[in-house]
Amino acid sequence: MPRAFLDDNFLLHSGTAERLFHDVAAVQPIIDYHTHLPPREVAENQRWENITALWLGEDHYKWRAMRANGIPESHITGSASPREKFQAWAQTVPHTTGNPLFHWTHLELRRCFGIDTLLNPDTAENIWHAANERLAEDDFCAHGLLTRFRVDTVGTTDDPSDSLSQHQACATLDLPTRIYPTFRPDKAVMVDRPHILNPFCDQLGQECDLEIQSLPELLEALRKRHDDFHAAGCRLSDHGMRYCPSETCTEKEAVSIFQNARSGHAAHAAEVDQFTSFLMQQIGRWNSDRGWAMQLHLSPVRNPNSRHFDQLGPDSGFDTIGDWPQGNRLLRFLDLLDRVDALPKTILYNLNPRDNALFAAACGSFQKGPTPGRIQWGSAWWYNDTLRGMTDQIQTLASIGLLSRFIGMLTDSRSFLSYPRHEYFRRLLCNLIATDVENGEIPDDRDFLDSLIRNICYENAKAYLTFPHHV
Repeated sequence: MPRAFLDDNFLLHSGTAERLFHDVAAVQPIIDYHTHLPPREVAENQRWENITALWLGEDHYKWRAMRANGIPESHITGSASPREKFQAWAQTVPHTTGNPLFHWTHLELRRCFGIDTLLNPDTAENIWHAANERLAEDDFCAHGLLTRFRVDTVGTTDDPSDSLSQHQACATLDLPTRIYPTFRPDKAVMVDRPHILNPFCDQLGQECDLEIQSLPELLEALRKRHDDFHAAGCRLSDHGMRYCPSETCTEKEAVSIFQNARSGHAAHAAEVDQFTSFLMQQIGRWNSDRGWAMQLHLSPVRNPNSRHFDQLGPDSGFDTIGDWPQGNRLLRFLDLLDRVDALPKTILYNLNPRDNALFAAACGSFQKGPTPGRIQWGSAWWYNDTLRGMTDQIQTLASIGLLSRFIGMLTDSRSFLSYPRHEYFRRLLCNLIATDVENGEIPDDRDFLDSLIRNICYENAKAYLTFPHHV
């Protein structure tokens, strides 16, 4: 007889898996160290008028699926009413079978709203009203959701030119979840796009009370903000790039490239690689000095659909997987920092799944004590954040590296409803480990297995990231 959909033992296919999840994994707090949650929404204890605003307002995963299902843009990002957009999503959900969106949608309905009805066009009306009634309750707010899912730590994603005032407000809250910024200086290397670089430099300069007209002034301002972020509890930088920059670039060449861009003259591709390499080496050294971890998100193609980019702007659900060669550039980049003993703790994320073994093996070439897992192959990301993608990542890491030192899952999300993704990961992890136990490939030792699961779900990230409240 088929099992009930999303029952208590969803994804758990043995008694060992059930025990590991329910007794060990499920009770661990969450360290969500890479997200795109707006700190303002935590500071202000955000509430939402309706489920569309909370569920569909910023979710490009759902937007892509809706477009693939033939939904018009008016009902995705356009002028249709919230109720009409919700109906369009309900129309799409049954067609997402096999996509993690199908599981995520129904896990979120159950865990966040207490609704176990399948979402489809016929049930949408009742779910719309039931969800919106739940939203009106006192505990359905940003703080309530973070507390309900036992979120210990959230790392947001913050531009160096951003004010940290919202983080300062979060630090004063009587909230068990700690909210820390992450240093994301991507705009500082956009010397090929002066229309982005120059407003960034102006805003950064205002934040630092410094006029930025030269490369030394840019470095001074970025280092000041690095210090400010550290004081606010930041312990990670984050960098989204096509590939790791590893070109040789002298300071004189970097000065010239930046000065030209600051004057409005766009750099060509080779100069972008040179300048990015120069700046990333500086930031890597700062991270090493501070004991931060450096996150490298590699291989996205941004905005390939130029017509829709012109209409809707970035982060609208059109980005895709790149196919640039990664290996040699990544190894050279890491080696440049390691040569001067300035390679910080580093977390590598690949978007193209063909690079799985390459990234897992590259980590092993630069490990060094006393930090276990100093170079991490990060959690399956974006298009790999699926049952198959997470399975491949876990099994490849176990085969090539040390799964026991893995720092685990993150949501990479803009939504406070995304915390069931940690449950999804933990169920899958427990089932994979239990399968090896059942097959006699891992010893059936309760203390050993419990420690393994507990570490991957929580303890490894806590020890690795050294957020202030954990030290």
